[in-house]
Amino acid sequence: MTTVRFGIKTTPMHVPYEDIRRVWLEADEVPEIEDAWLWDHLLPVAGPKDGQIHEGWTLLSALAAQTERLRLGLLVTSNRVRPPAVLGKMASTVDVVSGGRLVVGLGVGGTHQPPGAGGIPGANPAVAEYEAYGLTLVPPAEGIARLAETIAILKLMWTQDVFDFEGRYFRLKATRNEPKPVQRPGPPLLIGGWGTRLLRLVAEHADVWNVPGPPHNSVEFVAERARVLEAHCAELGRDPGEITRSVQVLVSYDDPAATRATLRALVAAGTNHVVLSLPRPYPRGVARWLADEVIAGWRS
Repeated sequence: MTTVRFGIKTTPMHVPYEDIRRVWLEADEVPEIEDAWLWDHLLPVAGPKDGQIHEGWTLLSALAAQTERLRLGLLVTSNRVRPPAVLGKMASTVDVVSGGRLVVGLGVGGTHQPPGAGGIPGANPAVAEYEAYGLTLVPPAEGIARLAETIAILKLMWTQDVFDFEGRYFRLKATRNEPKPVQRPGPPLLIGGWGTRLLRLVAEHADVWNVPGPPHNSVEFVAERARVLEAHCAELGRDPGEITRSVQVLVSYDDPAATRATLRALVAAGTNHVVLSLPRPYPRGVARWLADEVIAGWRS
């Protein structure tokens, strides 16, 4: 029987801070749930455009200080929002605050995608968000190259006393980072996405590969993308079994049996880490409910 780990995701959009905090503190007391996740958007991507939304890394730091057991991170950090060295400093600080429980989730971030790209209908939701916050979209190939440089910089910040970096997109001089993360040589790296070029970075660097929720978490899609990852690993001489395969699944409060059926199919396709994404509003006791109604029964 495949060993499967479970996490939860509380999307900090149209939800008060107090509700997110409550769910995380509940989950911290439920051993069946091993990790908890936020995301990295600055404007709502669904629902009322004037709804509240919390900044991911700031919120993560607050929750890291109040929990004791859960591993934690963002699914995923946009590589377009923060300079790599700033992100490295932030991640080091959160790892210290959490006592070594951080997983650094990374993604390319906003890119120029035509309507309908990647199976997502409608206009590119990143356009309005990035314009509102003075951020720039880049072509997909440039986004991948920038992410590769970010990964290199993060590893240097977590292992070197002082270093220079000369890349195509980022240049650093006499960079220092103290304190280092608690975890050595650094927090685990999770890379989220599914593109073929991105999966090359996963094969090269990631400890965890995460696939977002619908429509990209179908069994057929995940299995096909896993074969691409395995091909990259074969070319690099890396054992694909070293990479945790993670998928996000939207929970149905009304039909937990359907959620369990989705889990069974994904695990049969090779998934060994499932992030249960919670629809809002969050019921009281939802963490215990997940353990009893979804996690405990997914094999049945």
